[in-house]
Amino acid sequence: MIRLRCAALAFLIPASLPAGEPLPATPAAPAAPAAAPAASSAGHEHHAEAATASAGRKMELIEGLTAADFLRLGAKPNSVDLTVIAVFNDENYGMNFNGYAKGGATYTIPKDWTVNVTFINPSPVPHSLIVIEKDSLKKLQVPEPYFKGGAVPEHLKGLSYAKSSFSFTADEAGDYALACGFPAHAMNGHWIALEVSAGAKAPTLKLGEAEAKPASPALPPK
Repeated sequence: MIRLRCAALAFLIPASLPAGEPLPATPAAPAAPAAAPAASSAGHEHHAEAATASAGRKMELIEGLTAADFLRLGAKPNSVDLTVIAVFNDENYGMNFNGYAKGGATYTIPKDWTVNVTFINPSPVPHSLIVIEKDSLKKLQVPEPYFKGGAVPEHLKGLSYAKSSFSFTADEAGDYALACGFPAHAMNGHWIALEVSAGAKAPTLKLGEAEAKPASPALPPK
């Protein structure tokens, strides 16, 4: 029995291995493939990868616009013009406004000012814009706008490759959200903050960690 075991061991050791040299290391197992990204409940395939979120945009819809256009004084006293662009970049799988999501940007508007909003979606995927209370961000389907007139038409349906405008009076101080009204988008982070302040003397915009900046001057009449 001992001779049989020795013979078996001798068979397993390569004959070409010099005496005293260690056995070759066992090859490492291949690394497990990276886990696939979790599916978004937003229901759009283009949200699956951030690298393709902004693909297919019609850039002519936003040509010439800069951050200075995000917030401008209006043509009339106590009015302000907002430009809000969906899918501005790949942030949050494209579900962003002016490049920010999940409340990462904040508009502060003095109470009782008129707010004129131009919403642009250069993407083929439908998005919309609506003013809602922050508590409504958790809902699969957002309610009607908090302020009268504070949404694009058919905000639940959304629009693509298009722009739309609306106006409302910010007549109640509080913390609100400029959110996408397409079902499940707001709860997936497609919103930025809107503060209506009784103490503010002029509108400001805070982008990310930068300091809040005042509104750009009003554009000259056309």
